[in-house]
Amino acid sequence: MTNKEIKALISLLDDPEIAPQIQGKIESLGETIIPFLEESWEESLDPQQQQRLEDLIHNLQFDGLQQRLRVWRDSGGENLLEGMWLLNSYQYPDADLQALGRAIEQLRFEVWTLLRPDMHPADQVQALNYVLFRTHKFSANTQNFHSPANSMLHLVLETRRGNPLTLCVIYLLVAQRLNLPIFGVNLPNLFVLTFQPDDLAVLPFYINCYNRGLILSRTDIEHYVSQLNLSQNDIFYEPCTHLDIVRRALRNLMMSFEKMQEPAKSAEVGKLLAILTDDVNPTDAPPQQNDDAEEE
Repeated sequence: MTNKEIKALISLLDDPEIAPQIQGKIESLGETIIPFLEESWEESLDPQQQQRLEDLIHNLQFDGLQQRLRVWRDSGGENLLEGMWLLNSYQYPDADLQALGRAIEQLRFEVWTLLRPDMHPADQVQALNYVLFRTHKFSANTQNFHSPANSMLHLVLETRRGNPLTLCVIYLLVAQRLNLPIFGVNLPNLFVLTFQPDDLAVLPFYINCYNRGLILSRTDIEHYVSQLNLSQNDIFYEPCTHLDIVRRALRNLMMSFEKMQEPAKSAEVGKLLAILTDDVNPTDAPPQQNDDAEEE
């Protein structure tokens, strides 16, 4: 369709008798029509028409997001930054993936200047901790723990406040760019990281980013799990996939919208989560007690 035809089509939304058919036609055109809808919104003085246009724009953006999430899943879900950016774009469709990458790269460079080839793993972690938690002062957002903003990577990078998962994601993304053997761990109620040294003489250990990079032993994790009255499970100690991390981030976002009394948004995020869980065997799925709860 030409630009003139598209604008003429959008103008027909003013007619209530044919508006439903016109809306269906517009939605079939996909996200490329969004700039025309935004232009019509700016030109309209009718609040009802503006609301119709806003709903159309959101539906088109949400359909596009679902398609991109399926592509990410089908590609193996290996790119964690892209997966978190896709989640980010639910609330902020204009979020810039390249800008997120640049922010992570700046943090990587600052840590790299502190690292030496002969460093012990614990000292490497302390270098990460110094840059993230002392220089840039990343910390737990305890005052607004259930805010959806805590799941939005670009906002966490800007405000330096997040939940256990997003703080760990930033830490993990920086560590990956430094080729450090750090991975996510699906611990119930508190997402943590694990350092799995290549040197077999050094035992794996854990990193609690919600507590400024506190190093934990396996015994500490076992004690934590016992306090939750849960049976021991290898999932609580072993690295999880990037797909697992984004699933958990979506569960956190669903919970945030529920706490904020926004059931429609929670339901939509549930649809995004379903895209990443439809292919999961129930016997392989992580325990459902893995939403990040506020620490006491």
